Amino acid sequence: MMNITTSQNDKLPYYEIPEASETYTAGTVVARMIDGLGFRYYWATEGLRAEDLAFKPSQDSRTTGETVDHILGLTNVIMSSALKIVNENVDTGKLNFEEKRALTLVMLKKTADIFRASDDLSQFKIVFNRGEQTSEYPFWNQINGPIADALWHCGQVITHRRTSGNPYNSKASVFTGTVKQ
Repeated sequence: MMNITTSQNDKLPYYEIPEASETYTAGTVVARMIDGLGFRYYWATEGLRAEDLAFKPSQDSRTTGETVDHILGLTNVIMSSALKIVNENVDTGKLNFEEKRALTLVMLKKTADIFRASDDLSQFKIVFNRGEQTSEYPFWNQINGPIADALWHCGQVITHRRTSGNPYNSKASVFTGTVKQ
């Protein structure tokens, strides 16, 4: 597991989206996409109960908890690219939901900050190592791959929690990235 930890006293990122950059670069645009993902994930997962995490809309689908795990895996792919390391599956089986949630949010923030500081996204390849075979993909695949997929799954978490009787906080505005008072 990447050495990212938060104590219970640390404030998790993405209660609100950080202030937008004054300049538009490839790095600031991608960072903003990840900030939007972080905000959506924060509010999609805030206040989930055990029964929400166990909810499964059909026999052939994932539970909400399994969907949260999948988003953590996608976040690991995105962050591995930002750190310029080979993506490896991470064993998160011993983490509870709150730890997985915190890890996902902190990883997204760290990743956004790395991309925000760069103008050359071509250096951030996605590299998978499966056995003795290595596959490498250009940064473009980040956008339509793990970033878009994680956004998609945040929407599923929202739908699942509504269906299990625990709608998300409607004061969280995905348009402004703020929480209405």
